[in-house]
Amino acid sequence: MDSYYKGVALVLLSAAGFALMPIFAIFAYRESVNIVTLLFLRFSLTALVLFAVLAAKRQPFTVSRRQLALLFVLGGVLYAAQSTCYFSALRYISASLTGLLLYTFPLFVALLAAAVDKEKLTRANMLAFTLAMAGLVFVLGASPATVNFTGVLLALAAAVVYSVYLILSTRVVKELSPVVTGAFVAASAALVVLVFGTATGQLDLALSPVAWLAVAGIVAFATVMAILAIFRGLELIGPTRTAILSMVEPLITFAFAALLFGDSFTAAQLAGGAAVLTGAALVVKARSKDN
Repeated sequence: MDSYYKGVALVLLSAAGFALMPIFAIFAYRESVNIVTLLFLRFSLTALVLFAVLAAKRQPFTVSRRQLALLFVLGGVLYAAQSTCYFSALRYISASLTGLLLYTFPLFVALLAAAVDKEKLTRANMLAFTLAMAGLVFVLGASPATVNFTGVLLALAAAVVYSVYLILSTRVVKELSPVVTGAFVAASAALVVLVFGTATGQLDLALSPVAWLAVAGIVAFATVMAILAIFRGLELIGPTRTAILSMVEPLITFAFAALLFGDSFTAAQLAGGAAVLTGAALVVKARSKDN
């Protein structure tokens, strides 16, 4: 398979994995698992799995001090900060509006890539972003009539932080394998959450069997698979296309919610879904010469 289309497939696979996160989280929340515990288990178990894979393959995972610092920034600072902003935003505004605002991140990625990496901001990318965002408005059904400004700022902050995360990740994956990168990012995030959870007394590992199954799903599909796929996809197609293609994630979440929880789609939402997929297709088609 052509490396470009392989990258596209990997990014879409990562989007599908990340899209399962809220689905598994719903089952965990129903079993009274709090957010701090869920995040700690997600990151710590993911780190254990990835380091185990490296050990099984006898693949060295030594990193330089500079790389270790970058990996800690990725996981312990950016990933942790993005999660904090996102889940805090949910306290003030609806999940649909939070998701919509989070998925403004492709625009920030494109702008940052143009400013920092001198990546060309093509008309095709901007058209794809505009079309996909318009589609998300219909799919998510967000209504800005009664919006809490604090929640909006937190959700936009999550989008900006995630954009910086993707740009920095692009530099790291050029030097380290996706497994090594994912392992250290997850370990860094787990360490920060552990310190926070211990200090606030929010860690509670006495989970029910159903809760552990939900955690296992989050680790296997929404973290390990998703992280490895997106890091490799970043390496192959770059941050801007990765960001825009990732916008199919909420659409996939909606589809799973419909299948598992009986959520229904309106005609407007179906039209919006088609717009999101069309935007993603435009990214696939709009190959630049350097790919």
